[in-house]
Amino acid sequence: MLRIFFLLFITVPLLELYLLIEVGSGIGGFATIALCLFTAALGGLIIRWQGMSTLLDAQKSMARGEIPADHGFHGLLLALAGLMLFLPGLITDTIGFLLLVPPLRQLIINKFLPIQQISGQQRSDIIDVEVIHHDQHIR
Repeated sequence: MLRIFFLLFITVPLLELYLLIEVGSGIGGFATIALCLFTAALGGLIIRWQGMSTLLDAQKSMARGEIPADHGFHGLLLALAGLMLFLPGLITDTIGFLLLVPPLRQLIINKFLPIQQISGQQRSDIIDVEVIHHDQHIR
């Protein structure tokens, strides 16, 4: 796992630098910088809007007595999208914008998290019980 992070730590910035140089040579340096700033600003606005929407949906779920686990994972992926959009580069911006697509986030949640209670669906194999202990006092 550490090797993967080290490999990403080395390769992603190099790929970002290469792509920025290629795009910059095609559209110009100032246009490339403006593009990076524009994607960061646009992504920030979208994350703010989707984050508030996710928070409101989570509050509605809790008001109905449901566990908002799905909304929490959406919020986590939105934070990751924000980090990707904050980092300079076109590859990380692309990943960040892809994480802003709700169906894609749901696909990621369903694929990588073995949770059966996603999207408010109740599991049929869970039985809700209450255990009452009666202490018997012997005299």
